Amino acid sequence: MILIDPPNAPGHGRLWSHLASDESYDELHHFARRAGIPERGFDRDHYDVPSERYDDVVALGAHPVSSRELVARLRRAGLRRRRSRREQ
Repeated sequence: MILIDPPNAPGHGRLWSHLASDESYDELHHFARRAGIPERGFDRDHYDVPSERYDDVVALGAHPVSSRELVARLRRAGLRRRRSRREQ
């Protein structure tokens, strides 16, 4: 299932949502291409989506969940990729 959390992550002067799949990265990449989300938006296990695109992505079929629920579902699916020490 494709999941999206509320736009609550600040960055670059705007708010961002996180788009993820709790099934596979293939499902996630396919959905992102369909939604017109650029590949550069992919960050380890999710795509960053600007707040102004949130409603469009939900209309395409992404299921709104809380940020906490999104992370929990990624973990349960074994798809959560944490930052390495080098990236921090």
